[in-house]
Amino acid sequence: MSAWLGYALATMLMWGVWGAFTGVPSEHGFPDTLTYIVWALTMILPAAWVLRRSGGKLQRDGRSITLGLAIGLLGAGGQILLFHAVTLGPTYLIFPIISLSPVITVLLSLALLKERTGKMGIAGIVLAVLSLPLFDYSPEGHTQLGTWFILALAIMVAWGVQAYFIKLANATMTAQSIFTFMMLSGLLFIPVAWALTDFSKPVNLGFHGPWLATGIQLLNAVGALLLVYAFRYGKAIVVAPMVNAGAPLLTSLIALAVAGSLPGPFKVAGIALALAGALLLSLQPE
Repeated sequence: MSAWLGYALATMLMWGVWGAFTGVPSEHGFPDTLTYIVWALTMILPAAWVLRRSGGKLQRDGRSITLGLAIGLLGAGGQILLFHAVTLGPTYLIFPIISLSPVITVLLSLALLKERTGKMGIAGIVLAVLSLPLFDYSPEGHTQLGTWFILALAIMVAWGVQAYFIKLANATMTAQSIFTFMMLSGLLFIPVAWALTDFSKPVNLGFHGPWLATGIQLLNAVGALLLVYAFRYGKAIVVAPMVNAGAPLLTSLIALAVAGSLPGPFKVAGIALALAGALLLSLQPE
């Protein structure tokens, strides 16, 4: 019990802190596209460690490569959108939206795998649907959908579909193979991120640039690997709620504390409904 609990708590802590501060380098003049490159490179270290620990065995059959690349590309695509989203909108709103990605996973499982969900799963989907309009609602009587909101929705969909493919892959693939393909897929986007970087503007290469970005993104990379081990030693119905709801909640609390002010009542209601929906979806037994 102490093994899975330690891994799950460490993942929640790392992802919660990472989410709150991932946009800081961009605020100090280090482009979000370069932050993505830093993140992709930080994935190499834990991938190399887990491969070495498993004897360097990587599954290379057609199914494993297809699923591995699908998982990796969806994850990396979501990451590159996230680094841009946090430069446009508040993290305490973005991460609760992203935490609703299990809605997509559940819907795909219902449609494609003919699985069923219980009352908690249905309640979670309802709360998720109710929460989304509140994040960008204006009390003047109209809704202004900012770019950050659209990006957050796109990330939610990408990571929800990714989780569906992870579910398929776990039946035939090892954890180290899944994580290694995630790392390799992240590296594939580096030329894209580099090409999208606006080098006509000054790039901060000091401590608050690549060095701070490296420390922050290592939290994400190591947290992802720890999550693999949390699911290996613990039950999904226990581990999932701690990560899917706990990490975004921690991110929101830290971001709100740093901001020093509370959002309006509609946004607070959206945060509460989103986190409650994510928790219910995660607690729904398979």
